[in-house]
Amino acid sequence: MDESVNPVVQRNDEYSLRKLSAGSKPYEPFLGNLENFWLDEKEIFREDVSNTLRILVATDCHLDYIEKDEMRRHDSFQAFDEICSIAEEKQVDILLLGGDLFHKNKPSRSTLVKAIEILRRHCLNDQPVQFQVVSDQTVNFPNTFGHVNYEDPHFNVGLPVFSIHGNHDDPAGVDNLSAIDILSVCNLVNYFGKMGLAGSGVGQITLYPILIRKGSTAVALYGLGNIRDERLNRMFQTPQAVQWMRPEPQEGCEVSDWFTILVLHQNRSILTSKEVPGMGFHITQPGSSVATSLIDGESKPKHGNQYRPTKIPLTAVRPFEYIEVVLKDEPDIDPNDQNSILEHLDKVASQWSNRKAVNGSEPKLPLVRVKVDYSGFMTINPQRFEQKYVGKVANPQDILIFSKASKRSQKE
Repeated sequence: MDESVNPVVQRNDEYSLRKLSAGSKPYEPFLGNLENFWLDEKEIFREDVSNTLRILVATDCHLDYIEKDEMRRHDSFQAFDEICSIAEEKQVDILLLGGDLFHKNKPSRSTLVKAIEILRRHCLNDQPVQFQVVSDQTVNFPNTFGHVNYEDPHFNVGLPVFSIHGNHDDPAGVDNLSAIDILSVCNLVNYFGKMGLAGSGVGQITLYPILIRKGSTAVALYGLGNIRDERLNRMFQTPQAVQWMRPEPQEGCEVSDWFTILVLHQNRSILTSKEVPGMGFHITQPGSSVATSLIDGESKPKHGNQYRPTKIPLTAVRPFEYIEVVLKDEPDIDPNDQNSILEHLDKVASQWSNRKAVNGSEPKLPLVRVKVDYSGFMTINPQRFEQKYVGKVANPQDILIFSKASKRSQKE
């Protein structure tokens, strides 16, 4: 894009955008792969609610995960239904989804029907929407309709849902469509952050924010659907490959008045929310609302100044316990006696197998994963062990996972 051109995006001739000048900060997001939050009701009613934008953020819902498992196939839908129920109950302005709403690029018809049922039940109602999208919506939502769903006169949308795509439900095929596109044309989801990679080499993308106004609050919401980590990393290191548009200053609303949020879906090893020192923004990532990998990070609780985040625990999530056992550190185990190993692992697993969560009137069997470092010990038959836990845990077929410490660790 020619540097001499000042690209302008307008809505009602009121707000416009400009490309960032060289050396300026590309963005000031407080959210990365985002976290569910809610302003406490006692707090919010002490202030002018007409100027407070309330957002509930969820990510990695993975609808249809493990759909062939008779016991666990409904877990992702129950968690998503609870998320939508919380958004409806708390009367949030926006439900913001950070990608991977679906677990598969081509979800089954059953999965699509269930997703549409949940969204239709919670999002279509007569509740008034109290914010405006004041940017050029044909740029923000580049589909056939080109406008935010609650402005459609043929639909009563009381809970607007905004979503980017992740790496599981990314666009594909000749027409570059995602399963999110289906929800978008059904007018249930406002799909944004879908980029067409232009140019040669690593490609080039331009990010236009959705400009949201609620009273005196101004939010610039950027979205970037998943791009392969290696490619996106090269793009950020290539001059002019990633271009950011910022609101133009207007009378009564300067550039600094816009609170900037960036929603993206990429890999990040650190699971905690944190402020980036010296950069003036926060990153937060809540992880999946359903356990898709039986690892330590997934066993943590699932949650939900200018902004105040409040975590909301989900009650529909199946309990998951992750335990690590190093056999050589256990004094009462004979390395050559399989029965003594079995007895010890049975003690470890059984203490968690009776823990259940109640979703309504239905108790949920827990997920249990025991990672066993068996360096210097004989292995056991996991099938024989796991048969004891059928009907006691939700994953009897893969409770145990065996590993060996590296030779360097053993020497140390």
